[in-house]
Amino acid sequence: MIYCHNYNHVIPCLHCHPHSYIRMVQHLIERCLLLYMNRQQCVKALAKYASIRPCITITVWRELEKENKDFFEAYFQALSLQAFYGNRVMKGRISTGSE
Repeated sequence: MIYCHNYNHVIPCLHCHPHSYIRMVQHLIERCLLLYMNRQQCVKALAKYASIRPCITITVWRELEKENKDFFEAYFQALSLQAFYGNRVMKGRISTGSE
């Protein structure tokens, strides 16, 4: 529990502990990346499940992209390939009965 200004926060507060809050958002974005989410899906998930404002998630995401250009280029390429081939692979498995 984080204590500040007569408030007890379960998670870091953007106003009281901005650095900790940004690190938490970064960590949550990294979790979304492990689930192969695109930016829009990540923004929606963090808004819904962690009550993080979309503008904060987008800002942190953009900074991560700037710092890790090569990673994000490969990540977006993998997402595109997965979207294109994933459905075909699944259809092929269903039609042939293989796993």
